[in-house]
This record gives sequence, C-alpha cells and structure tokens, in this order.
Amino acid sequence: MPQHAHITLTVNGEPTDVAFAPYKTLLEVLREDLILAGTKHGCELGECGACAVLLDGQPVLSCLVLGVDCGGREITTVEGLASDGRLHPLQDAFADLGAAQCGYCTPGFLVTAKALLDEHPHPTRHQIRDALSGCLCRCTGYQQIFEAVEAAIATSDSRLSTTDSRSRT
Repeated sequence: MPQHAHITLTVNGEPTDVAFAPYKTLLEVLREDLILAGTKHGCELGECGACAVLLDGQPVLSCLVLGVDCGGREITTVEGLASDGRLHPLQDAFADLGAAQCGYCTPGFLVTAKALLDEHPHPTRHQIRDALSGCLCRCTGYQQIFEAVEAAIATSDSRLSTTDSRSRT
C-alpha cells in the first residue's frame, strides 16, 4: 500500500492538491489535511449526518467516502456556503430562528438543505423533512430547522424579486 495518496479536487470552488494516507475518509482529509473543521465527526458510522458535505452537488456522508475516491470531484463544505462575504440565506435563517442550538449538527443540515433547494427551489414541508431525515439533532426538535429552511426560501425569493425589479428599470 502506498504511504500517501495525492489527488487534485475542487473544494469550495478552489482547485486543491492534497496528499494524505490512502486509508483516510473524506471527513478526515477535510478536517486533518485541509484544516476545514466545519464538517463534524459524529458517529463515524453514517448514521447521524453531522459529516454531510456535497460531492458533485449531492449530499454524502463524508465518514463513508474514501478520500482517494474524490480525485477530480467537487466538494462543498459548510465553509463554502457563504459568498462574497455574505452568509447563505440558509445560514442566516438558521441563526435567526434558533435552528442552531449547540451547533454540532448544523453544518450537515445546512449542506443537505442546500442540495435540496438547488434541486427543488420550493419544496414542501414533507420534502424538506424527507431530505433532512438523515441528519440527527438532539437539541431543537426539528421544528426550527424546518422553519429555517422555509424562511430561507422566502428570503431567496424576495432577493430574486428585488434583483429582477432592479434589472427591469
């Protein structure tokens, strides 16, 4: 077995080269080798969702993905949700509505919710609940989380309508 794997991937929009022990999971590569600590170690069994990231736009549990399988792929972590110095509407809504209590599960919920909204910009409550069902939270009881996703949708819609009305004048 080689002592180090070397891959090139895109992390949060930035081309990245990284060398690491070939047995490491994507979670370990992100946290230990790329120093991106937003993605959390949870159960390390793929049951809690705390380690969720987007792999080519789809949510995956990074504790179950080998780092060596990510060469040439695009990874988005919670650190990559903000843009131009502004939080993503989901991040704002989670903070405003108390959807992040202790915060440990929050990164997994945020990236999973982003994937849902990228695919279905106006999901129903049932679709939100279904998409987030792989993420566990012991603090909020989930109601605030679902409400935060719905609030982010409304915020995104109002930002788009403001932008549309400016472009027509």
